[in-house]
Amino acid sequence: MMKIHLNGSPHPLDSELSLAELLDRIGLGGKPVIVELDELAVFPRDYAQVRIQDGAKIEVVTLAAGG
Repeated sequence: MMKIHLNGSPHPLDSELSLAELLDRIGLGGKPVIVELDELAVFPRDYAQVRIQDGAKIEVVTLAAGG
């Protein structure tokens, strides 16, 4: 079992995933988000190719319209 930190909290994963797969699992797949992996920004076009490694630190920020 892998362990990552997602938005500052421990988050277990049962297998290696891509960022796109992780976003789908947490209900944010296809939504406007900003993702930082180990303190580096990841472009949305790369989400499917970037694999999450054990111990990764991931921050996901959702974008919301309004004022």
